[in-house]
Amino acid sequence: MRVDLIENIKEKFTSLSKGQKLIAEFIMDNYDKAAFMTAASIGETVGVSESTVVRFAITLGYEGYKELRKELHELIKTKLTTVQRLSMTEDYSSKESALQKVMEKDIENIQKTIEEIDYKEFKNAIDLILKAKHIYILGLRSSSFLAGYLGFYLNFLIKDSKVIVEGANDVFEQLLNADSDDVIIGISYPRYSRRTLEAIDFSKEKGCKIISITDSLASPAAREAHISLIASSEMLSFVDSLVAPMSLINALIVSIGIAKREDVKSTFEDLEKIWNNYNVYDSYNYEK
Repeated sequence: MRVDLIENIKEKFTSLSKGQKLIAEFIMDNYDKAAFMTAASIGETVGVSESTVVRFAITLGYEGYKELRKELHELIKTKLTTVQRLSMTEDYSSKESALQKVMEKDIENIQKTIEEIDYKEFKNAIDLILKAKHIYILGLRSSSFLAGYLGFYLNFLIKDSKVIVEGANDVFEQLLNADSDDVIIGISYPRYSRRTLEAIDFSKEKGCKIISITDSLASPAAREAHISLIASSEMLSFVDSLVAPMSLINALIVSIGIAKREDVKSTFEDLEKIWNNYNVYDSYNYEK
């Protein structure tokens, strides 16, 4: 199990040197700021050398300060409130600045996802979905939009797929009949919904195969999954960057469609007839 950084610091505090205690106190009180500071800048802030900061990280069990800062980034994903996230948007000082910085961050998240995705896991996820008796798609709060989008298209591709939603029936009631022949696709992004994680645990106890779509292998959703698909969502704001997860879901949908090409063709031929008969889409000829 992953040890909470703050708890780790508290446990080792009495054994730290005087300089290391200054670093520890600064990080515990300002972890949201420390996550974006170099070892040199932290040292300068508290009045110690850069090497003292590096030794502090090693004392906590990390290979160096880089690993400690990575842990700080994971920490702020789960610890920061919406109000604290809002206060971190100072760089978005104008509409133009916000437009550029947000889109640049979205591009960065997609690029990071492309570079770090485990293609073997991606293929395994598709195989698992294609073999499943039933597919349950679970994503609550901000992740509900991703779950709904995935569910919308899987409904055309796979007969027995269902999106779990918050409503009259609790999520556990909707998963009551799930069993070892079924797959749960759990979508969870910071701040991780406790209900989603509880539902994943519930499904795993029933023997279901769990595929998680989340932001990190260190996330609680990934730790409980049989297969984890990682898509970055870093955004210094009160909103989540869900562009990379959406792109990953698109890739998943397309790949499943290719695997079921003949069935999909027949399905969409029938759907086109229905859409035309009931005027589902605007058919006006704008070229006239």
